[in-house]
Amino acid sequence: MTADGTTQFAFDEARSADLVVAAMTGAKNERLRQVMESVTRHLHAVVKEVEPTEEEWMTAIKFLTETGHMCTEWRQEFILFSDTFGVSMLVDAINNRKPSGATETTVLGPFHVASSPLKKMGDTINLEDKGEPLIVSGMVVDESGKPIEGAMLDVWQANSEGFYDVQQKDIQPDMNLRGRFVTGADGRYWFRSSKPLFYPIPHDGPVGALLRNLGRHPYRPAHIHFIVSAPGYQPIVTHLFDKNDPYLASDVVFGVKDSLVCEIDQHDDPGRAVEIGLQNPFWSLQHEFKLVREK
Repeated sequence: MTADGTTQFAFDEARSADLVVAAMTGAKNERLRQVMESVTRHLHAVVKEVEPTEEEWMTAIKFLTETGHMCTEWRQEFILFSDTFGVSMLVDAINNRKPSGATETTVLGPFHVASSPLKKMGDTINLEDKGEPLIVSGMVVDESGKPIEGAMLDVWQANSEGFYDVQQKDIQPDMNLRGRFVTGADGRYWFRSSKPLFYPIPHDGPVGALLRNLGRHPYRPAHIHFIVSAPGYQPIVTHLFDKNDPYLASDVVFGVKDSLVCEIDQHDDPGRAVEIGLQNPFWSLQHEFKLVREK
């Protein structure tokens, strides 16, 4: 019995979180118990703060149910939910703290494909020959600025209509706008692509409906995805963003970092266009990736 005459196990509004936490003492995994205790205490605190009606609580449960039903092999609605509320970026930031000057990370996103084709430097990843031609180039270096030989750049992006190949299986060529490139002794990389454009995340499901109800748009600023790795170095998952994109300041997944914002310059140079195998005029993006050695 407690001081007020109630039994220790009887539900009580004031002690609701304590009762649930006490039931976890037999947990077989201490980390799981630690995490679920924190989740329980915060969840109960939120419920006590907002005091939802039973109808509102059922609406929340229905939202989670619909989110699960929306998930497929090619679409993860829960990732979109995490992304659009900044949780994915927060988890990424906590797990990828880098020294000053090292390339910063951002979210992986739901459309990475692990088996993208290995290509030669200078190859194109644009298999449908649409969009404005772009050359992407730069170097992969260590913290001292020394070129890294054998660094792999896994690259992917959306097409000129704002869709990834896995979203248009019967429309885009398989592995369109995807490729892996390995640097030589000079650490340099370059490949041909198309200028990225802003696009909406999938917003025809429960996450999209929630964004609309909150008065938020579903757009991501134009970007190209990279996973950059090399033996002996910490791999990075990151993007490069177009400095002039209209959605740069309001990325729906909060993925923009200042160091990842790049100039994408236009060139009217027929001779250079012929040399690199692009139509004129064309665009260029240059960036240096700086990796940190493994601890």
